[in-house]
Parts: sequence; structure tokens; C-alpha cells
Amino acid sequence: MLDRTQPDRSSNAEDVTAHGASEHEDKLVARGWGPLNWLKRAGQFFFALSFSSLTRRIVSLNLAGLVALVASILYLSQFRAGLIDARAQSLLVQAEIIAGAIGASATVQTNAITVDPERLLDLKLGESYGGVDDSLDFPINPERVAPVLSTLISPTKTRARIFDPNGSALLDSRDLDSVRGIPLPPLSEKPGLVERGMVAVRTWLNRGDLPLYRELGRENGKGYVEVADALQGQKRSMVRVNSRGEVIVSVAVPVQRSRAIHGALMLSTQGDEIDQMVTAERLAILKVGGVAAAVMIMLSLLLASTIAGPVRRLADSAERVRRRIKTRVEIPDFTRRRDEIGHLSGALRDMTNALYKRIEAIEMFAADVAHELKNPLTSLRSAVETMPLARNENSRARLLEVIEHDVKRLDRLISDISDASRLDAELQRQDAIPVDLRRLLGTLVAVANETKLGHDVAVEARFEGRSPTDIFAVTGHDSRLGQVVSNLLSNAQSFSEAGSKVRLTCRRVRGEIEIVVDDDGPGIRDDALERIFERFYTDRPHQGFGQNSGLGLSISKQIIDAHGGRIWAENRAGPADEDGAPTIAGARFVVRLPAL
Repeated sequence: MLDRTQPDRSSNAEDVTAHGASEHEDKLVARGWGPLNWLKRAGQFFFALSFSSLTRRIVSLNLAGLVALVASILYLSQFRAGLIDARAQSLLVQAEIIAGAIGASATVQTNAITVDPERLLDLKLGESYGGVDDSLDFPINPERVAPVLSTLISPTKTRARIFDPNGSALLDSRDLDSVRGIPLPPLSEKPGLVERGMVAVRTWLNRGDLPLYRELGRENGKGYVEVADALQGQKRSMVRVNSRGEVIVSVAVPVQRSRAIHGALMLSTQGDEIDQMVTAERLAILKVGGVAAAVMIMLSLLLASTIAGPVRRLADSAERVRRRIKTRVEIPDFTRRRDEIGHLSGALRDMTNALYKRIEAIEMFAADVAHELKNPLTSLRSAVETMPLARNENSRARLLEVIEHDVKRLDRLISDISDASRLDAELQRQDAIPVDLRRLLGTLVAVANETKLGHDVAVEARFEGRSPTDIFAVTGHDSRLGQVVSNLLSNAQSFSEAGSKVRLTCRRVRGEIEIVVDDDGPGIRDDALERIFERFYTDRPHQGFGQNSGLGLSISKQIIDAHGGRIWAENRAGPADEDGAPTIAGARFVVRLPAL
């Protein structure tokens, strides 16, 4: 029983194991780890990448450079020139050997000597018979040359032609092939469109500055330059291109015996002999070019993925920012890349953050404006609604004073709000120019002393420098900087007692210009030193409610920040009182701007 049940248990265990493995594979596939999912994702990636204009440009430009390189190699191949030179030298050596054999054994030579009896009677004593010419004429015998030429030419697959001293063709190896039963190449039919295209390409690649080869047939062989030179006793080689774009290499050597030229031997290659070797070499180049093109395409796609992909993500994020699909869109962070993509990502992130800060500031400003406008409007509405219920003239007069006060307060608020709202736009539109603070502050101090704005408080200015002619200049907008200083002087005069002075000091502190405004007022409460630069915040216990909009210092801080400077407030320490506690001698506002 145990032996019978053991296989069943192992079978069940195998089934359980297979089932678990199947479940594990299903989970992997469901999570996207299956091979099909990987291939699908890779295909989607390359499909999306291939439709990128930037990717197409990168791949096209790289392939264009590779195609130009391969084409130039094919056109200017040194292998082709070396092959032609080697073939010409080989044919020249072969032609000399064959010409020597023909001159040695394939000429007609007779042993008969013609004797003129009449001339013998005229001979004198000691004179020999000169009936035999020293330059014996041994014409080439085609019957004896043909076997020798056929034996020497047939293994070389070249064409041989023999010309007599007058340039007439005596023998042609093609004729010998037909006599020996070797079939001649078939006559080529009219080439089709594809073949004509191939011929045109081959002609363009091979022609260059080579002359065109023309078959003279049985005409005078002196039409070939090399044959004409060979009949003059010189060896010569030529390279030509036939009408099919095939390279023809030909050499010609003189056939001599006893220093007499009996004819010329011309050897030439078959039409496709060199082209087959050149074509094989070009096919090898094309194969290398194909492999290089495949590698270049892959590298181009990888390069494009590092450029087009991040740029597309940045563009999509910028589009979402424009549409405001979400409350706040985060621009992808590529700042770790030390290249232009990283710089672009950082610039877009900074721009987006600045844009969101500007939007948040506008929203907060709108909320503050609504809150500040609501108070005088509520008071004005209550006064207007109460007006019909007033029973006497005194009540009506008090209600009219409240209405007038609220209307002036609204007018002041609207004016300051309008100034604050268009401040950023004006600072962005206007070009920053050098501003001479000595002249600007001098003008503002003179105006403040003339008007005094209802306060009997004088303003004095002091410029601390190495010499009275030192220049205190910054880059910015003179009207807005003047607005800041004018606001600080006005605040200092409003908090100072009659007969006191407001002191304005301008000095250079390292690379900055510092402007200090001191007054002899009550100073600023510690909890208000930072809040005084907030919008609509005001702390004037000595003035009635609603006499100030609370935007002056806020606008001043906005202007200084736009100029890349700093502004803060502090209290000047005075002498200790009777109990030894520190006292406040007045308030101090400090402005620092980058020096020009």
C-alpha cells in the first residue's frame, strides 16, 4: 500500500508546485514583469519616440553624415585605383612575355637568297655581294601566331589583339575562341529600366576623368593611343570606361626581332573583370556601412531619448501649468543633469515657482483689498441707512461727517491699491538706468523741507564718503526709488514732534549703498517691527482711525525687493532712564541697494 500511495503523493506535490508556479507567473504578468509586457512597453516607447520631430531630426542628420561618408568612400576608393594599377602592370608583363614569344618563333623567315647575275659582273675586287638587305623583313605569320597566342591567352581571361606595322588587325583572341568552339558572350538585349539605372550608377562611380572606350573592330589599330605608341617602339597602358560603365585596362607592347618592329600586341581586360572585384569590395563597404547605420540608429534613439523625452515632459508640464488642470503643477526636476536640459528644467521650475508666488500674492492681495474695502463700505452703508431715521440736524451732521470720512478713506484706499497693483508691471516694462542718489536725495530733502506735509519738522541730509565728490549710484528706477525715500521721510515727519529734525544719511557699505532715515519719535513697538511692512497694517495711535491706508511701507518694500535690495526697521537706543532701563530715542529705517 505504501508503494502504491507514494507516487500519488509525489504527483500531487508536483501538481501543487506547478500550480504555485503558474500563479506566480500570473502575478508577474499582472504586475507587468512578463516578457510580453516588456516587449509591449519597449515597442510603445520606440513608437512614441519615433514620432518625435526631434528624434527624426537626430536620426536623419546622423544617417545623412554616414551615407555621405560611405558614398565618398565608394566614389574615392583607393582599392579601385590600386587594383587598376596592379592589373595594368600584370598585363604589361604578360604582354612582354607573349610579344617575346611571338617575335622569337612566330615570324616568317626564308632561307632563299636572290642573286642578280648582272650585278655580279659589276662587282670589283674585294667587294661583297650586297643583294641581301640588312634589315630583313620577317612579317608575322597569323597561322603560326594563332596557336601560340591561344595557348598563352586562354588561362588569363584577357583579350589579345595583334596589329601589323601599318595598324591593321591581324589576330583577335575573340576570333580564335569562335574557331576553337568556345561560345562567345551572347549579344546583350536592350537593357531594361533597372539595368539602365544600374549602368548609370556604375558609370557615375567609375567614370571620373577616364576616357570612353570605343570598339574599333577591323579599323586601323592606330586609333588606340597605346597601339600607336607600341608601333613606335614604346610600351603604353590605358584605362577607359565603356558604355556600360565597366573599366577596361589595356596595354600595348611592340613585337620585335633583331631590333625591328614587326607589329604590336594589345592586351585588354574583359568588361566585368575589374568591376566584379570592385563590386565585391564595395559590397563589403556597404555591409560595414549597414552595421554602422544600425548602431548609429540605436545610439541616435538613445541620445534622442535623453533629449526628446525630458523636453516632452517639460512641455507637457508647461502645458498643464497653462491650463491649470491641477492646483499646483510640479515641473520635472532634471537639474542634476549638467547640460542644457538641466538648465532648462531649473529655469522652468524657477519661472513656475515665481508664477505661483505671483498668483498667490495676487490672490492674497485681492483678499486683503476686499477686506479693507469692506470696512468703509459697511460703515458707509450703515450711515446711509441711518440717515432717514435721524431726528435732528446734529444727528444728520454727524452722519454726513461719517459718510465723508468713509468716502475719503475709500478714495485713499483705491488710489494706494491702484498704485500697488500696477507697480510690478511698471517695474517690468521700464528699463533700469543708473541713478545718482546724491542728486535724487538732495532733491527729495529740499521738497520735504519746503512742504513739510503739515509738520514743522525739518530734514537734513548727510553723505558720508572719502571726499565730497564721491558718487553714490545704483541701477534702478529713479521715480520708484524716490517714492520709497519720500514715503520714509513722510512717515518720519509724521511721527516726530514739532521743531525736531529728521536725519537722512547716505553712505557706502562695501558693495552696497546704505540710506538711513532717523527720527526722534516714539519708536516702533517690538511686535510691530516686522508687521509694519505688511499690507494694510498701520500703527498710529496719535491719529484717528482710517487716516492711513497702511500700504506705504508695503509698497516701499516691494520696490526695494524688485531692485535687489533690503529694507528693515529698528529702534535707536537712547540713554538709560532713572531705573537703568534702556530707552528708545526714535525709529530708524535702513535701505541697502547694490552699488553701481
